[in-house]
Amino acid sequence: MVVPELRPWRAARPHVARAANAVRPHLARAAGTVRPHLERAANAVRPGFERAAAATKPQLARVRSVRFTRPKTVRTWQYTAGAATAGLALAATVATAAGPWDSTGQRTAEADRAVALEGTGGTDHGRNSDTSDTATGIPRPAPSAGSVLTGLGGSANTVKSAPTGTALSEVLRPLLNDAALGSRHTAAVVDVASGKRLYGTGADDALTPASTTKIATAVAALSAMGADHRLTTRTALEPDTRELVLVGGGDPTLTAHKEAEGWASLRDLADRTAAALEKRDIHEVTLSYDTTLYAGSLIHPIGINDNLAPVSALMADEGRTDDSTSGPAPRVTDPAADAARRFREFLGDHGIKTTSPGPSKATDRAEPLASVASPPLSDLVERMLTNSDNDIAEALARQTAAATGGRASFGGGASAIAAQLKKLELPLKGAEFHDGSGLDRDDRLTADLLTALLVKAGDPSRPELRPVLTGLPVAGFTGTLTSRYTNGAAGVVRAKTGTLTGVNTLAGTVVDQDGRLLAFAFLAFDTTSPSEAQSALDKTATALAACGCG
Repeated sequence: MVVPELRPWRAARPHVARAANAVRPHLARAAGTVRPHLERAANAVRPGFERAAAATKPQLARVRSVRFTRPKTVRTWQYTAGAATAGLALAATVATAAGPWDSTGQRTAEADRAVALEGTGGTDHGRNSDTSDTATGIPRPAPSAGSVLTGLGGSANTVKSAPTGTALSEVLRPLLNDAALGSRHTAAVVDVASGKRLYGTGADDALTPASTTKIATAVAALSAMGADHRLTTRTALEPDTRELVLVGGGDPTLTAHKEAEGWASLRDLADRTAAALEKRDIHEVTLSYDTTLYAGSLIHPIGINDNLAPVSALMADEGRTDDSTSGPAPRVTDPAADAARRFREFLGDHGIKTTSPGPSKATDRAEPLASVASPPLSDLVERMLTNSDNDIAEALARQTAAATGGRASFGGGASAIAAQLKKLELPLKGAEFHDGSGLDRDDRLTADLLTALLVKAGDPSRPELRPVLTGLPVAGFTGTLTSRYTNGAAGVVRAKTGTLTGVNTLAGTVVDQDGRLLAFAFLAFDTTSPSEAQSALDKTATALAACGCG
């Protein structure tokens, strides 16, 4: 099977600015921090691979076809700099490896950055004087690695057969039996090109998946609503009463910050609403807000938690009380009331007087005034997966329910996710959904289902699901993997993490030494040390990347 090569980057250039803004939490930061990452990689990636290879040497030695050798003519600094740059290129091309870029220019900002970096990079730092420029005494730039993949299956000259189950078992089994992975673990490795399971241990056993649940949420939301769907926040004016209603559309990425950076802006909505009111010669209104899109409890079954705001159809900046955009943070107790209060302040800047806002519901007779829309759902999915954003995850679960005629609550969202995956004919035996984020310990997924979700996202006939792959954190570079793999397969592994007390999971994609794109899922239960369990999972994924087991 041969898939056409990457389309020219320039064809998607008009979309680059939008994509760069839309994935602000990770790509914007990457733009300013790539060089430090490369420098760290020059010292860290290569030793990490050596240690990983050494750790698995007894197993690799028994597998004749396993190859992990250092290029004979490439020095350490050249190898590591090239590996780091190739890792970013892989980060940009993994989606294309499973199918063409979306017509919207999906992830083109990342693609452009990877291409820009595929010149030269890294330095010797004085360790190899024979490689220095004799005129300046400055080490020459390290040559970067070539393109990682041009298409799923590549060409007959570059990509070999998929790994064998026996070979993978020899490599992975000892690593998965690490005591750090607790009393029970399951695993699966699948060839994305064929969908064939290559390795499995307990792959059909359902365990608590933690945040890898977000992969299922992403697939369900994208299949139900499409990658181009947007979430709209609007204002409406009730006739005769001059009641102005701020109507929540369930967009958790709505921001009140002065610099919206591509996300829907509450300030912009206030500007447009004020202009519409002034056009009608209205300068004083009764302000209310409508959150009726969602139903049920606002509080997750786990209770109040800094990892998740009360789930409301109206919120600004995820109800955060600081300037953070990801990770745990103190939250307001009533996100809708807080957003309405800010909106009132912005209207006041335009001379519009309002009452203190209170809850209400816009009627069918209300006159539309203004609206702002989120970036496409594809961008929301990427931000959710990269940062493991619980607020977006729970919003997308409810949006999936609303889009399919269900009740937009915790239970309704969970049911909608299961229903969408069933429509996609995914293996749901043993699976249980209780939320969209994976914070609920009663959630159950199998390694078989997680890998099947990733394979489905790589299906060329399902381009709307591609953000599930492009949104996965890149080892050592983005999101929840930024500080992991700094001594291992930085830039090579791309995966969603999952962590709860006693639970550690990892599911994603990797390209092995034979050029095969593999999907994997590792779930561990009853772990006692999160850091040791994460390290054991990272070593296992690194060994998979180092394996040439075809």
